[in-house]
Amino acid sequence: MAKQVVDPIASWFIAAEALGEFIGIRFGHIPPAAKDPEWTFLPHTDYDGIGGFAEILRRRGASVDRLPQIRHPVSPSWLCLARALPKYLSRRRRVQWGALDAGPAPATGSASPAVPLPPPAVAWHVFDETATTHVRRVCRRAGVTVNSFLLKHLTKAIRPSLQDQSSVVPWMIPINIRGKVDRGRDTAVHTSYVGVNVRSYETVRDVHQNIYAALASGEHWANWQMYLLGRYISLGMQKRLIRAELGASQWCIGGFSNLGDWDADKKITQPDCLGAWLFTPLAWRCLSIAAGCVTFQNRLSLTIQAHPSLTTTPAVPRAWVENWVKEIEIDLASMLGAIPAAGGGNGAPAGAKTVGNGFNVAARRYAEFRPDLQNL
Repeated sequence: MAKQVVDPIASWFIAAEALGEFIGIRFGHIPPAAKDPEWTFLPHTDYDGIGGFAEILRRRGASVDRLPQIRHPVSPSWLCLARALPKYLSRRRRVQWGALDAGPAPATGSASPAVPLPPPAVAWHVFDETATTHVRRVCRRAGVTVNSFLLKHLTKAIRPSLQDQSSVVPWMIPINIRGKVDRGRDTAVHTSYVGVNVRSYETVRDVHQNIYAALASGEHWANWQMYLLGRYISLGMQKRLIRAELGASQWCIGGFSNLGDWDADKKITQPDCLGAWLFTPLAWRCLSIAAGCVTFQNRLSLTIQAHPSLTTTPAVPRAWVENWVKEIEIDLASMLGAIPAAGGGNGAPAGAKTVGNGFNVAARRYAEFRPDLQNL
């Protein structure tokens, strides 16, 4: 029998799933006039965030042509990996959480073998078009990206939950590499990452410069080449590396990903696509929180989910989202004048339920979709 060829990128996620991690990328759709999101989960073995969102919109009838391409000029090189190897071998420096409500024990899937279920602790907020425009305007005036602006305020929002609120907070930031890597299908995984540390005294401009310094050094290419080495590493070794937290260039408190700006001209009119959209990257034991953003038809959304090993109660990420929104609005008000709170989320007074009725249905569909782990 011919040996099954496993995609070198997908193999890392297969290994993580075999260790009990949920590898479905979370997308949420809030139809017009609705409060609760309908959750959809796509496996990270087959999609990244941008590819997954494009896939969902296309399935619903929208025309989504050329996906966003990388703009940074640094090109792929194995030399980048050689320079980065000392970082992979360095000691993992963890940031300790303070006292959090852990919530009830996480549920497990009924399938045999059990397929991990999506994290139940999730919260979100959606800004209206006016507030989204204000965010863009502030960033443009300051000469920084929306990514840098959001990451700075996200870090400030979670600091009260840390044992040492002055800690350096390390983040994993996915980097879209379409345009310099061709994997055949445009929705396949075309994502590497950089690790960025955020210090309590740093400004948004500092965060912006730190991200671009990591890109200029080719850190995203070093990490991509490390992913590709998966073709030479057994599943068992990949599992051991992930378990020992050596599968990434550094320990990170979580992942922060922004899918960018979609359909600003509002050409997508299919009813199943209209409304607000939510997104988060994966939350793992070594990436205990996952924060995601996406702007669809000029409305920016923020979503945070927590790994079940950290908490299963939605109140914890809800507090983080509320703090995140507050920090953003304070900065907007200071730079643009008083701006009333806009948008809505499950942290608002009349907010939606954190886990909607679509959660269990989506989880079951995901479990049916994933292959039997015993066959790996």
